[in-house]
Amino acid sequence: MSELSAPARNLEAWVSFLRAHAALTRELSADLQREHGLTINDYEVLLHLSRADDARLRRVDLAERVLLTASGITRLLDGLERSGFVCRETCPGDARVSYAKLTEVGREKLRRAGDTHLRGIDELFNA
Repeated sequence: MSELSAPARNLEAWVSFLRAHAALTRELSADLQREHGLTINDYEVLLHLSRADDARLRRVDLAERVLLTASGITRLLDGLERSGFVCRETCPGDARVSYAKLTEVGREKLRRAGDTHLRGIDELFNA
């Protein structure tokens, strides 16, 4: 049996990393969905908003941070808005600019979901 070349070993390591990332993300997302009705992307959006000045971000900046397209962030935020976790704000100086703002209900949801998420991380990495 011949040994793998360095590029082949690198590719194998990369594929292993991608599989591990996908499996961990799936598990963490399933926990959030089961216990809080949130996807991992929902959670990440709430987390970014909670850390932003005035708990709000331009929708385009939020999309960039969570690696979603403009239409993807719109769909995600629509669901979070319907649930009362975020609200939409316009910029008084520029009607073309739209913000997503974390609500108090969203902040509380994030706090409870954060406990679950951190527990999941602890279980997956410290088991």
